Amino acid sequence: MKSGILAIHKPEGISSARIVARVKKALGVKKVGHTGTLDPFATGLLLCAINKGTRISKFFLDGHKRYTAKVCLGVETDTYDLTGQVVLEKKAKAESLTLSDIKSAIHSFMGVQEQIPPAFSALKHKGQPLYKLARQGIKIQKPARNIKIFDIRVTKVEMPYVDIDVFCSSGTYIRTIAFDLGRNLGCGAHLSALCRTQSSHFNLKEAIDLAALEGLSKSMAQEKIISLSDALSFLPQIQVDAQLTKKIKFGQRLSWDELGLSINDSHPDQVIGIIDKENNLLAIVQLNEESQTYNYSCVFLS
Repeated sequence: MKSGILAIHKPEGISSARIVARVKKALGVKKVGHTGTLDPFATGLLLCAINKGTRISKFFLDGHKRYTAKVCLGVETDTYDLTGQVVLEKKAKAESLTLSDIKSAIHSFMGVQEQIPPAFSALKHKGQPLYKLARQGIKIQKPARNIKIFDIRVTKVEMPYVDIDVFCSSGTYIRTIAFDLGRNLGCGAHLSALCRTQSSHFNLKEAIDLAALEGLSKSMAQEKIISLSDALSFLPQIQVDAQLTKKIKFGQRLSWDELGLSINDSHPDQVIGIIDKENNLLAIVQLNEESQTYNYSCVFLS
């Protein structure tokens, strides 16, 4: 059974967990996970890890993300998005804003900053998702965490809506940016639409619509899975012969010399993909500088 990553174009109005269930059925597989939740109202790129692909999910969880978003000025909600209850309205204030005001406020989000996660989020407190607690009137405020906005810009203004494009670090809440933007402008705001267009090195253009996937036979649907080695093509990869493949199968450590590397070629924090002549991913290893060998992070040979 093929393993790897499947890039899905998530439609509006369905949870990420439900996407996983439908992907399982479409592919005829039992083991599927995703590498980053999208809210039900959001659309865009959702990476699904298939079979052994679940073991490489960690390499995408911290990847950079890009979003297009629509922010509604003049109305603030308790969830910071269109699904919540209105808690503040200052539409007249929003209408008085100039394009310069809006662009200046948007530009202020550039760079490293601390962001407080919203109370309505999938983060957990004592095993319970925050949004479930918030719906019960129990709002838990998680500590602020560092995020980075690499690029943020206004793409369209059609009051009260402002369209923005955001390139950011993992863990950034676009809803919170919308909320903070409204507070900075003094009019309140909420997120009214969101689409993820990039996750790690994957792009929305590479994704298949969920409905299109479900319209394929199981064998054709499985052909849409990106192989383990291709999914991790951003890592250094070393091809090995049959002799080293056998060593990997039995969990025997690989030395610098065997991989044709030296201390100058890699460092302890770097992970390396080991592939065979057919481009199958055999293992992921990390340098053990003390023993001059490589420790196994994952082995995909059974």
